[in-house]
Amino acid sequence: MQTIEYILTIIEYSVFVYIAMSCMYIFVFALAGHFYKKREDDKTKVENKIAVLIPAFKEDAVILDVAKSALNQNYNSNRYDVVVIADSLQAETLQRLKTLPIIVVEVTFQNSTKAKALNMGMSSLKNSYDYAVVLDADNIMEVDFLKKMNTAFKNGFQIVQGHRKAKNTNTAFAILDAASEEINNHIFRKGHSVLGFSSGLIGSGMGFEYPLFKSVMKSVHAIGGFDKELEFKFAENRIKIEYLHEAVVLDEKIEKSSDFSNQRRRWLSTQFVFLGENFSKGWSELLLKGNINFFDKVWQMIIPPRVLLLGGTVLLTVLYVLLDYVFVVYSSISADLWLLNLGIVIAAFLLALPKTFYNTNTLRAVVSLPSAFFTMFLLLFRMKGANKKFIHTTHGVIKN
Repeated sequence: MQTIEYILTIIEYSVFVYIAMSCMYIFVFALAGHFYKKREDDKTKVENKIAVLIPAFKEDAVILDVAKSALNQNYNSNRYDVVVIADSLQAETLQRLKTLPIIVVEVTFQNSTKAKALNMGMSSLKNSYDYAVVLDADNIMEVDFLKKMNTAFKNGFQIVQGHRKAKNTNTAFAILDAASEEINNHIFRKGHSVLGFSSGLIGSGMGFEYPLFKSVMKSVHAIGGFDKELEFKFAENRIKIEYLHEAVVLDEKIEKSSDFSNQRRRWLSTQFVFLGENFSKGWSELLLKGNINFFDKVWQMIIPPRVLLLGGTVLLTVLYVLLDYVFVVYSSISADLWLLNLGIVIAAFLLALPKTFYNTNTLRAVVSLPSAFFTMFLLLFRMKGANKKFIHTTHGVIKN
């Protein structure tokens, strides 16, 4: 009996320490994000040659408008090319794309991935470029996006993550998705940049030194989460990723719970895969080479997704409050410590959430949080095979 109690106590303390460290981690970077300073605009007129790469897998509903929009940049049209990498698009869509002053690269794969599309797209390009910008097929760049990215490139950064923000907030899930994106922007990009860490990549709205990107992408074979694989490769080579909050790309947010489930299943699977691949290496990079950035990327794979962290902390806090103050049952860890955890994680979310979300629409959307939490929790048991085949999130015309 004592052995069982001892094991249960170890589990209890392990869970508490894990949650406490996760809460404190996001709180520190959420606080740091408020010290982010706007990057200075460049006064010179030198414009680098940029390839805007847009992989489009079955994105007939949105790719035409995105391609047209990408041509309307406040940037010399001779200094950038819009490249649509067309995978499984309809013949009519291809025909209409080819009427635009863009480059269309048609690709076909037995099992499509974004990494394959980007590699094939770049290998087909005949022009030389200084930098590459990667967009999703639903992304709309604000008119000064390339100009601002170009400034960061001229300031010496080889990799720059732009500010991806919501194109739509027309449903409760879209609002929650938009809020989640902004919280992650604040913690994993703003906060990390302020404290001298490498920013996180998001998969789109990001720019790279072209020869570097083309070279590194040849070794990227991720089915999902190619941006995470890139993060680890760059961190291993001590190449810092800059974050540019002023360079904005609009991204379509999911509107339905079914899309939320598919998207998060892919993300959860990616997190576990890269944690497994890099856990031991993370410790050796930290202890033997002093590579804090690489270890930080591993730690981000260890901490739970924000919805699970918040929901799990709430449930465990309620449980310990009931045990301590209602049923007066002995527990190894005081309910007060769990209340402290809950206060820290709520403070982190409030610090990271932009003021624009402090409105009644967000408050109404919060009602969907429990549904999002339980969906994510159940997905933990449905990840088998999620990283064997690319799970595509369909985009379309936004309904207001």
